[in-house]
Amino acid sequence: MFRKTVLGFIATFGLIAGAAHQDAQSDASDSADIASSAQSVIVRADSLEQAIAAVGAVGGEVTHELGIIDAVAADLTDAQRAALGLNASVRQLSDNGEVTTAGGTAGGSPGEYVHYPTLVNAHDLHDQGITGTSVTVAILDSGMAAIAELQKDTTGTGRMQNRYNAIQDREGRHNDNYGHGTHVASIIWNTDYADDGTMRRNSIAPDVRAISVKAFDGQGHGTYANVIRGLDWILANKDTYNIRVLNLSFSAPARSHYWDDPINQAVMRLWQAGIVVVASAGNTGPDPMTIGVPGNNPYVITVGAMSDNYTPADGSDDVLASFSAAGPTVEGFVKPEVVAPGGHMVARSRLTSTIATQHPEFHDHESYFTMSGTSQAAAVVSGVAALVLDANPGMSNDDVKCRILASARPAVDDNGQLAYSVFQQGAGVVDAVEAVLGSATGCANRGLDINLDITGQLHYGGRANVDENGNYYIMGLEGYLWTDGYLWTDGYLWTDGYLWTDGYLWTDAYLWTDGSIGTNGYLWTDGYLWTDGYLWTDGYLWTDGYQWTDSLTETASVNHWVNQE
Repeated sequence: MFRKTVLGFIATFGLIAGAAHQDAQSDASDSADIASSAQSVIVRADSLEQAIAAVGAVGGEVTHELGIIDAVAADLTDAQRAALGLNASVRQLSDNGEVTTAGGTAGGSPGEYVHYPTLVNAHDLHDQGITGTSVTVAILDSGMAAIAELQKDTTGTGRMQNRYNAIQDREGRHNDNYGHGTHVASIIWNTDYADDGTMRRNSIAPDVRAISVKAFDGQGHGTYANVIRGLDWILANKDTYNIRVLNLSFSAPARSHYWDDPINQAVMRLWQAGIVVVASAGNTGPDPMTIGVPGNNPYVITVGAMSDNYTPADGSDDVLASFSAAGPTVEGFVKPEVVAPGGHMVARSRLTSTIATQHPEFHDHESYFTMSGTSQAAAVVSGVAALVLDANPGMSNDDVKCRILASARPAVDDNGQLAYSVFQQGAGVVDAVEAVLGSATGCANRGLDINLDITGQLHYGGRANVDENGNYYIMGLEGYLWTDGYLWTDGYLWTDGYLWTDGYLWTDAYLWTDGSIGTNGYLWTDGYLWTDGYLWTDGYLWTDGYQWTDSLTETASVNHWVNQE
């Protein structure tokens, strides 16, 4: 189906036999590591050194140093854990819960593929020589297979700056027996040509430098500690490899406010350091308040998924994917900020990967596999962020987010009104050309101070509220009511002709003044009162200081398997 070089053929098939035994051994070791940390606890203190000392004082064993959040993961008995709770330097004890990658959706014939660079106009930038050459993109996922078109840029030069296995805590070659990380990487930086006669690259940013961080094993399983250790490594090596963009295509259930979640704490450190973090919204839609971690983090770019109805040349019938998670977050933020192509995405994944063997009918039996999900949509936006930075190397991550948001085109109906709520589509589907060549600045993360947020001095909420009838709306703005009445069966045009009320005022943040849910709801400093009867669902009544005890034992997924549409 796709043209491939002899080298690509060798990378796809010839390396399989030679690497199979090593891959199996590596994944067995990875899985054993995860199993051994099942009883572990994340211990956060005033510093990494204090966390190590506190664990040592009670006789515990440190398994992970998580300096990015001043924490360690440690194997502790119940008695040791109780003793740590009495230590004044210990700020937080969190169960080291399981996080599970899963590949979104398979479906449709492998021959019916979405040419996603065209859908977001990335090919126009490629024609101008904007291909991501000066930018390094990191992905934290299940690893990346050694495929030539992923390892080398369009000139044949090696693009991989380094690889890190957060499960085994070592740099160097690793495998992706699961297949999800390879699929995500392919969407961002594959150098193969699309088989449509156009000689266009089948990725968003084909010339980026690349970093692959493995935090999930051959079955797509991982832990909070391994994810955070991977994020810690990225922060430590940011300047060495010029890491400007980080793709996080996973989504764990929200178990606390965004600022209390250990993964979000690490992600905020990365944003503070200037990295553009792109996260998937999750595949738990279409209901409201289904955005997961780290997509519920107000600083990052959270991405939902749209589908082209298998007609990439006809934008009039495009739809929001019904599996795409919707906002608002429990703190009242509008999420996702944007949507991107995420339906029946065709990208690289080895035939021997776990996902492909589970769904062989969606592999072309050569190189490409068809999946859907917000994981894939996030990869598209990560590629767009790299193109923005390639053309605007000095731009801050806040302004990259602003450009991407300002570029978006919402879906509208025949009357020019929003076809989907702002809580479902955010500002709309991203446009790479407008994001790169636009002039918008200062329109994202307004009212947020990440330094005060990280230190715990201040936390923030957004403009979203719910009325007595259960309708979600934006406080202070009109025209953003969501009543769950939107259909996914009809196609809508994604247009740039929609006039947003007061610009993107719904992205602004407010100071959170009441850190718990009480009988009077949420009180904002600007006078907004979330009164009796306006409380969020009981599932968000986190008590006892939002303790994480027994709250992270459930698996979470990047994208659980959902139907194609």
